[in-house]
Amino acid sequence: MSCLAPRSRTADEAQAERIASLERENAQLRQAITSHATVDQALGVLLAVYRFAPADGFELLREVSQRTNLKLHIVAQAVLDWALGQPLPSTVGRELDTAVERDWRAAEEYRCE
Repeated sequence: MSCLAPRSRTADEAQAERIASLERENAQLRQAITSHATVDQALGVLLAVYRFAPADGFELLREVSQRTNLKLHIVAQAVLDWALGQPLPSTVGRELDTAVERDWRAAEEYRCE
């Protein structure tokens, strides 16, 4: 009966593994930067159209994202496309309208107190 020792990684294999890991991390960071830019631009649209404060605009995007079960950057891209003349997906449009109206009502109630 022979016992084979586990094969140890060579320096080249370890380096290749490290390079692959760094390439994955780089791709994730690039995607995060792109998503962040998209969200920031969508916030600008909401600020211009609805006159929201930045924090309120972000909360609005987050709420629509959660209620539609879409990632935040997908909702943000839909808002950008809408600003460029494309129709909003019906679920995003419906939730955006609902959230805006809810925010406006809350602001009106606050002003009346």
